[in-house]
This record gives sequence, structure tokens and C-alpha cells, in this order.
Amino acid sequence: MARTRGVRGAGRLGGGLVGWLVAVEFTSGVLQGYYVPLLTDIARHLSITDADVNWLEAAQLMLSAIAVPVLAKLGDVHGHRRVLLASAVVTAAATATLAVASSFPVFLVAWAVQGVYTAWLPLQVALIHARARGLPDTAARTRRATGAIVAALQAGAIVGALGAGQLGTALAGRVQLVLVVPAVLVVGVCLVVAFRVPEAGARGDGRVDSGGAVLLALVLLVVTGGLTAVRLADGAAWPWLLTAAGVLLVVPFVRYELRRPDPLVDPRLFRDPAMWPVQLTAGLFGVSVLGAQGPLSTYARTDPAVYGYGLGLSTGSVSVVIGGYVVSLLVGALLFARVSAWTSPRGTLVGAAVLTGTGYLLLVPFSTTLPQVLACMVVAGAGSGALVAALPAAAATAAPAGRTGVATGLTNTTKVLGGTFASATFAVALATGAPTLADGTAGTAGSLGGYVTVWSVCGGTALLAALALLVVPRRAFADPAPAVAP
Repeated sequence: MARTRGVRGAGRLGGGLVGWLVAVEFTSGVLQGYYVPLLTDIARHLSITDADVNWLEAAQLMLSAIAVPVLAKLGDVHGHRRVLLASAVVTAAATATLAVASSFPVFLVAWAVQGVYTAWLPLQVALIHARARGLPDTAARTRRATGAIVAALQAGAIVGALGAGQLGTALAGRVQLVLVVPAVLVVGVCLVVAFRVPEAGARGDGRVDSGGAVLLALVLLVVTGGLTAVRLADGAAWPWLLTAAGVLLVVPFVRYELRRPDPLVDPRLFRDPAMWPVQLTAGLFGVSVLGAQGPLSTYARTDPAVYGYGLGLSTGSVSVVIGGYVVSLLVGALLFARVSAWTSPRGTLVGAAVLTGTGYLLLVPFSTTLPQVLACMVVAGAGSGALVAALPAAAATAAPAGRTGVATGLTNTTKVLGGTFASATFAVALATGAPTLADGTAGTAGSLGGYVTVWSVCGGTALLAALALLVVPRRAFADPAPAVAP
């Protein structure tokens, strides 16, 4: 009888739950890619400058960094499916507001609130792991299912970017109508989660640590606010002092959490030799996957006839580079589980980190032609796609029972923090030594030394991540012992 239940459970996990979660994560990818081609149209619609668009990114990054650990903990306590549905409803309301907002403050708030969709992936991974727990190959099933939904995310990002570009051209001047499309898709997610995604797994004990949530919000707001200010107040010292103050706030936060019987973020998890290398890898990985895409785009647009470097591509040609990178992310995510079965999960993760680092480091000597840049980004993207798929699954496998949501949510939080820090640092690097045109006026391009710094830092942090993964204990990738029937 136990064997029969296991087979049926595997069938439901592979053919039912994962299929519907693929649809959910595809929509998440659409949200990530859809708005990027429309940002200039949105700025004109709201009567703001292109520079003000940075506030949208800053607001959503800060809220997502706060929301993910809170929602992950709520999932562990109240059920991952229930919290996934609630976050989908909030995202739907925010996305619909974006389609009707006509003022920048309203749009800014809705854009920030929409960021709760970043909790979908860790909640889904925790849900998958809970459904697979007790089966003889829990870790392998979690890796395969996570690879599938991450692949759907990347496919959604491609479809979202291309679809928005086509709709934006066809409906020029009617940006609000174009913004209705993602709202409809998110409403569909609400229906899928409500009627097709079952709850699974035992819930953890305890309650949400509201005091820890407030302190965590304060830490992240001060740190990310300071890093964002670095980009806005070029050369000023106070943003770095604000950032340092935020880092120092981690000390009282950790002390408070250590005194709690059921903390929001358990610092003891970082003492686990199976957990801290995974979380460190996520933070280092965020440097490239979240921090390097802007510099890549601006470098590709820089005119080499004027500045002596860059590719001088048009907007349409830049999409070839971005598209090649995203497609390679998709391929890396799809191949992760298969390559892990051929070799080992640890070896695949280390290899993915090395690929990512190699791709970025190769940009230092090979970035003068489109084929060179495209080849480097395909190499980096393949490794990055595997890491995107693997890290939440590795955290879920290494986490103790009842803490999978928190563990997978932490990978997203550390990744966001790594990307936010990198974004601010890269902005300073690109502004340092900015070129001057022949007529003596200041150029608009970033400095060549800044771009070299970007590629070098992205490559170096990826290789450091590979070293961190070498010390992860074998049990972080192993299946838990099967439960013994009473």
C-alpha cells in the first residue's frame, strides 16, 4: 500500500502540481520581461523623466526583499498554497492599478506592491518539496520540478519582452491599454492557484515574528535606500554612510532573532554547514544576474566611432544580445536536472558557477564585436540558468522540516541584496573616468574602465561562488531518509 501511495504521489507531483505551477511561473516571467521595453512610454505617460524610472526599480527591489522572507515564513506556518494565492491576489490588484494609474505616486506604490510576486518561486519550491517529502527521490524530484518552473519563468520573460514590444508599437500612444495584458494574466494565476493547486505537506509550528519583520524591513530599507542614493547623489559621502548604518543594524536584528523561539529569519540556519554556502552563493550570484544587465545594454548601445569602445547597436539589435542571454538561461535551467543525474548535483552547481564566471571574464578581452559579446553572454547565461534553478532546490533540501519556505526565501533575499549592492557599485564605477568628447563636452557613455570593472566583478564573484559550493556537505544534495510507516 505504501508503494502504491508513493507512485500515485509521484504522478500527481509530476503531471498535476508542477504543470499548473509552470503556468504560474510563466506569468511571473512575463511580468519580469513585459515592462522593460515600455519604460520610456510609461515615463512619457506619467510626465516624468527617464531618470525617475530608477525609483520604480528601487521601490520594487526594496519591497520584494522585505516581502519574500515574510511570505515564506507565512507559508511555512499557514500553508504555502494559501500564501501563494494571497500574494497572487495582491499582485493582481497592483497590476490592474498600473493599467489605470495616471499619476507617478500612485504608479510608484502599485509598482512596488506588485513586487510581492517575487515570493512565488520560493513558495512554489517549498510546495513541491513538501509534496515530494517521503518519496524515495525527494531531492531529485525537487530539482527536476524546480528546473521546469524556472524554465517557464525564463520563457515567460522572453514572451513578455517580445510581446510588449509588438503591442507597444501596434498601440502607440495607448500605453494604458497595453498594460491591461499582464493584469489579465495575473488574474488567471489567481484562478489557477485557487482551483488547481492543492496544499501539501505538514505546516511548521509557531507564528510570524512581527518584531523581526519590522527590524528586517528597517535593515533592508536603510541598506537599499542608501545604495539607491549612491546612484542618485553621485560623489556624495552620505549615501555610503547611510548604507553602513544599515549594515550595522544587522547586529541588533540578529541579537533579537536569536532570542526569539520562532524567528522570522533564523540566524542559526547560517551556522549549518549545508546552508551558509548556498546562501553565500545566492548573494554572489545576484551580483551578475541582477546587477549586470543594465551595463550590458548600455555598453551595446555605446557608439565606438565616438567613444572608441562599445558596439553601437540599435535598440532592435540590442535585443539580439539580451535574447541570446535569456535563451541560454532557459537552456541552462532545462539542462540542470539532466546534467545532475549524469554527474552529481554538487559538480553541476560548481560547473554552472564556473561557466557564469568564465563568460563574464571573457568579456574583458573579447567585447569589441557583436559575435564576441553574444558568445560570452551565452556562456554566462547557461551557467546562470542552472544556478537559478538549482539554488532554491538546494536550500529546500538542506533545510530542516518546517523551514523550507524560509530557506528558499532566503536565497531570493540574498540574491536581491547582492544585485542591489552591485547595481549601485557599478553605477559609481561607470561614472568614474567618464569620457569627454572631442569638443570638450561631457559624454553620456560610461567609462571603459567601469565596464571592465563590471565584467571583472561579475566573473570574480561567480568563481567565489564555485569555491563556496565546494564546501557544501554531501547531505545538502541527498534525499531525506524515508519515513517509516507505523
